[in-house]
Amino acid sequence: MSDALMQPSPRHALLTRSALLLLLAQAAACAQPPADNLTPSRQAAPLPAPALQADPPAAQSFAQWRETFRQRALAEGVNAALLARVLTGLQPDPSVIRADASQPEFSKPIWEYLDSAASVQRVKRGQQLLVSHARTLEAIERRYGVPRQVLVAVWGMESNFGGYTGNKSVIRSLATLAHEGRRPQFAHEQLLAALRILQQGDIAPERMLGSWAGAMGQTQFIPTTYLQHAVDFDGNGKRDIWHSVADALASTANYLRASGWKSGQSWGSEVQLPTGFDYALADPEQRRPLGEWLSLGLRIVGSTQALDLRQPASLLLPAGHRGPAFLVFDNFRSILRYNNSTAYALGIGLLAERFEGGGQILASWPRSEPPLSRSQRIELQQQLSARGFDPGISDGIIGANTRRAVRASQQQLGWPADGHPTLRLLEALRDTPH
Repeated sequence: MSDALMQPSPRHALLTRSALLLLLAQAAACAQPPADNLTPSRQAAPLPAPALQADPPAAQSFAQWRETFRQRALAEGVNAALLARVLTGLQPDPSVIRADASQPEFSKPIWEYLDSAASVQRVKRGQQLLVSHARTLEAIERRYGVPRQVLVAVWGMESNFGGYTGNKSVIRSLATLAHEGRRPQFAHEQLLAALRILQQGDIAPERMLGSWAGAMGQTQFIPTTYLQHAVDFDGNGKRDIWHSVADALASTANYLRASGWKSGQSWGSEVQLPTGFDYALADPEQRRPLGEWLSLGLRIVGSTQALDLRQPASLLLPAGHRGPAFLVFDNFRSILRYNNSTAYALGIGLLAERFEGGGQILASWPRSEPPLSRSQRIELQQQLSARGFDPGISDGIIGANTRRAVRASQQQLGWPADGHPTLRLLEALRDTPH
């Protein structure tokens, strides 16, 4: 199975607007531990497979695709008048195809991403909004059990607190991707869901704006996630995640609760590791009770919150054994369902704490260590594969399979087996015969 899979989601389920820096440019596989990709991931369950299947994109002109889709949508119960309104004269958006095909050669290291996520300006603005929207946030927190600081952190990360929600027509973007994007079936499903939203009357077609990938609103939901989790919290009869702060934040809280958020629990905590620690335990599949981790000599730092020693936790080393270490709990996994990127989830957790004066990382990042470029990641996967370590497809995406292969190669070399890909490892593999 390939390491690759994920894209924007609510954005993710909420698919993110700015294509999110593609931090370690990693995609997430359904049943696999999350990769470090920076694109949101709040994906709702896929819609039922339609009876009418579109021809492969290359076999149809856009006009032919548009007519095929119109017939399909009619069969799915979409109103003919609505289809005429949104499809007549509709043309593809070339900028969407360029964005969909873009694969940056370089990506920011996690410490730069987190510096930006919890910048002084963002923290200050979030603190102001926590005060000005206190009554609404208190009501949302009371109903859904998700802390207001987490909701405001998502709001800030997804749209700069509503400052930028995307200016592209969601219908046009999704139609373009359904015709010639990399994931046409996914885009078809999202387009059908977007039409259902329009048919319900929550938003007018010309006001349904979002990212190039179809993520919408102040907290960037994709259409299927909107249908399942958006709520009318301000009571005006419409679920308006574009213009209503109450609806946008309550919808986010509803999604996180549905994703397993546990009220009263933390997302995680920074920890110090004992001398001689087995770094191979830093694997998302290694879930143990917190008390068991502590019995191995891990020490929680920078936190005064009482923690349940029975709660399951995984050890996260986002920059390998030379960087900070974190024990992350179930609520961290809930954030990952919103955007399947460990960097994003860390950013949300730390930013939420920063609003209250916390969120400082005590350990140092290995800032002198250059991140691998996309071509170097591909070469690393090829080198691992040539030595029988099976990283999956050589696509430059560092997911669970690649990390397992990296860990195995590190063990063979007698290095700390943290599963973290580095230039040093790539150079060692280049110099090792196979």
